Amino acid sequence: MEINQLRYFVAVAELSSFTRAAKRSHISQPSLSQQIAKLEREMAQPLFERLGRQVKLTEPGRALYERVIGILRGVDEAKAAVSGVSGWESGELSVGAIMTVAPYFLPDLVRSFLRKYPKARLTVRESFTQQIVKDCVSGELDVGLVVLPIKEERLVIEPLFSEELLLAFPMRHKLLNRKRITLEELSKEAFVLLDEMHCLGEQMVSFCRQNECLPVVACKTAQLLTVQEMVGLGQGVSLVPTMAAHADRNKKCVYRSLGPDAPRRTLAMIWHQDRFRSRLAESFVGMLRQSKAKWNCPR
Repeated sequence: MEINQLRYFVAVAELSSFTRAAKRSHISQPSLSQQIAKLEREMAQPLFERLGRQVKLTEPGRALYERVIGILRGVDEAKAAVSGVSGWESGELSVGAIMTVAPYFLPDLVRSFLRKYPKARLTVRESFTQQIVKDCVSGELDVGLVVLPIKEERLVIEPLFSEELLLAFPMRHKLLNRKRITLEELSKEAFVLLDEMHCLGEQMVSFCRQNECLPVVACKTAQLLTVQEMVGLGQGVSLVPTMAAHADRNKKCVYRSLGPDAPRRTLAMIWHQDRFRSRLAESFVGMLRQSKAKWNCPR
């Protein structure tokens, strides 16, 4: 049993495809298939069910996968520990963030980090919550930035700060002359919503429903920036995180608070509880903690 065979096995298991696994592993598909076949002969068990173009783990395959993940993590951490003794400032760091956080929160942080460690090789991945969590569990990411709640026993979950979701209106909207805007008034408005594949989109819909405000959806989009653009064009109103409102330098929208009962979201950083953290990762986490003063929005 060889380490490379185990890495190929994990790639096929996670991607459910020999073709995609070969591409991720930077080898030809026939070579990868041969290595998997050798591993299956050594295990004396079929590890995958071949279902046309798709493959899935057999019961023995699932049992092996759970153990191999730990083995590979140990190998990677041993390498990281050795390489971390010297030349750590030119090491690698992988960071993931959800799409409604990354463009607003990460640029200044990344700029400061690379200014401090110009030789570091920093990789940033932008994805959905489920994928960020999965990549932190598998060890693909050193640190992830997500919004709570997150339930995963294998991860350390450290809250950073909470921010309010603000109402976004087009210019000269009739409700802007009100001192206080109620949910009852909003129930009569068309809404531009973020798709519920985003945790923020799900939170928007959930908040409205909990407060008996059933929004009339005029537009649903996958991008927060598009939400702001559509609101600015008069297509409806919406709820937008404070950090996105601050980033609206062109003032496409007018932003208002719902007051003490306004919805909020809490940003947190996550990492695998057993994963070795390099000095670069420790430094990045420290900078995240320091950023709380800038972003924290008191209730």
